Amino acid sequence: MTAAGIITEYDPLHMGHVYLMAEARRLLGPDTGIICVMSGNYVQRGDFAIAGKFARAAAAVQSGADLVLELPVPWALSSAEGFAAGAMEILKATGAVTHLVFGSEGGDAAPLVRCAEALCGKGFPGKLREELKKGDSFPAARQRALEALLPEEDAAALSRPNDTLGVEYCKALRGSGIRPMAVLRRGAGHDSETAGGGFVSASAIRALIRRGEEEAALNLCAPAMAAAYRAERDAGRAPAALANCERAVLARLRFLEEADWAALDLGNEGLYRRFARAGRSAASVAELLETVKTKRYPLARLRRMVFRAYLGLPPAPPEKPAYLRVLAANKRGGTALLAGMRKTAALPVLTKPAAVRRLGPEAQSLFALEARAGRLYALACPDPAAVPDEWRTGPVICGEGRAE
Repeated sequence: MTAAGIITEYDPLHMGHVYLMAEARRLLGPDTGIICVMSGNYVQRGDFAIAGKFARAAAAVQSGADLVLELPVPWALSSAEGFAAGAMEILKATGAVTHLVFGSEGGDAAPLVRCAEALCGKGFPGKLREELKKGDSFPAARQRALEALLPEEDAAALSRPNDTLGVEYCKALRGSGIRPMAVLRRGAGHDSETAGGGFVSASAIRALIRRGEEEAALNLCAPAMAAAYRAERDAGRAPAALANCERAVLARLRFLEEADWAALDLGNEGLYRRFARAGRSAASVAELLETVKTKRYPLARLRRMVFRAYLGLPPAPPEKPAYLRVLAANKRGGTALLAGMRKTAALPVLTKPAAVRRLGPEAQSLFALEARAGRLYALACPDPAAVPDEWRTGPVICGEGRAE
């Protein structure tokens, strides 16, 4: 059974996400399997996922996906490039994925492929260095450097959030044989907190939840996601929020020395000194970020540094994940895909946490890191005691649209 891959966070899952899965099947055929690689309990903007990964994964397989695999936390809390590279390694390792399907403001993969080729070309690094000397942010400098190599309409892809991520996907799938397929995004923009026309964004839904308008927010989610969120909320596991554990985060940051921050500052741009000074005295994460920020550094990058420091993550993710961890599957396409993957996958397929003990040291180290991150995620939930430990949690298997 062949499949289309989708890289996602589903934080939370809304009807635009359901539309993308339906479009993948419409374009590739009704028998196409859908394999999602989904961030776990932490998301790329540098935050806790609003609901736990198993609840979000179960909602996905009740809404059109066949199989949901976890993007481990070192990649989930990475740059767009690292996020895309880790997710693509997982999709490639399944041995089943023929197409990568993603939402796009432009709706055309061809210019994104051209951008990816130019970014990986020999002429780009020199152009980028020239632009960075002007003192602007990295995204602005990168777009101007690309404009020197490509038509302006192609380089404009880097000014649009979904297309920017699509370019990173295209970079990561070079040479894999997996074909990119861009689906025109409908409705509000990726980071918009307003509904706009068509589908509302996940950012807008999260904004409603933060304002206490939960039912209005859930009415904008996929039905399965709304049901999953209500169950998590009633159990004391949602919504996860920094406010619930901010002092724990700040306590961890106050232990860090300048050398610890320096290891996380991969650009060696002196950002670590700002974090080290502010981290010793900031009374809130917002105060810390306000002290550290400059126009050069996107806020998401700063937030990721905070979370990587809090979780004790390595400065950069490993080259590739050590296993394929199943979060959820359905009894139809999902189990068929798993059966095939057990024969052809390039990485071990992990369905039971205890099975990681039979794998190598890299797999065991990665799972131990994920388990530690899970225990710290519990502190962000309303009732930390209600969150089960990673070592005792297996995938959700759904059949006929109902989680069992």
